[in-house]
Amino acid sequence: MFASIHALALAALLGLSSGPPWISIEYPVNPHDQSMRGAFLLVHTFHHSTPIVYPVEGTAEGIVNGERRTIKLEFTETSRTGVYGLRRQWPTEGVWTLVIKGGATAVVELGADGAVASVTVPSRQERGWTIPTDVSMTEIDRALRARAGKRA
Repeated sequence: MFASIHALALAALLGLSSGPPWISIEYPVNPHDQSMRGAFLLVHTFHHSTPIVYPVEGTAEGIVNGERRTIKLEFTETSRTGVYGLRRQWPTEGVWTLVIKGGATAVVELGADGAVASVTVPSRQERGWTIPTDVSMTEIDRALRARAGKRA
């Protein structure tokens, strides 16, 4: 009996660790939830479709007056599991991309008006799963410079 319980627990543990994580961005933020008030956007972290607590980190990558800038972002917990608030921590001038990591990476491009213009989660398909992939800072820098060149 002990072996059966042990095998069942091991199978459950492997099932939880075998699937890919996911991240999504919510914008605009619901202003009626007090724990989210003042957030620019929300970050959701998942294991499959289940919200999970997962460490979230990120940077705001920008070009301001021709100079490359990086600002470390700080996230706050909200009243919901696996949901983190991000307040604006970068200047309004310049061209900005947010690189947010929480099991997967979300790349958030901000438009000239400062609003979210696009969100991508780099990924690939593998055996029926969407698997998040890393994005290099070289790729972020190249895209950022291209966007800054279009605005100039």
